[in-house]
Amino acid sequence: MTRQQYLKIIETEIHNVNKKIDIKILEGREYKREALEHKQLLRKIRQHTRRSFFNNFFSFLKTSTLL
Repeated sequence: MTRQQYLKIIETEIHNVNKKIDIKILEGREYKREALEHKQLLRKIRQHTRRSFFNNFFSFLKTSTLL
């Protein structure tokens, strides 16, 4: 499974959890469990999309030396 496929699956899960949360809000029910699940899914997305500090730094150095 590629990174893009993995992220797409997580995004789909986030949309499903958001739908559950919306329904529970409209019904006046508690949605604590779904909120935690949503938070965990967002953490997974951030973990797989962030670039490291050194990667950003070296990319900056490469572009600045070309000028």
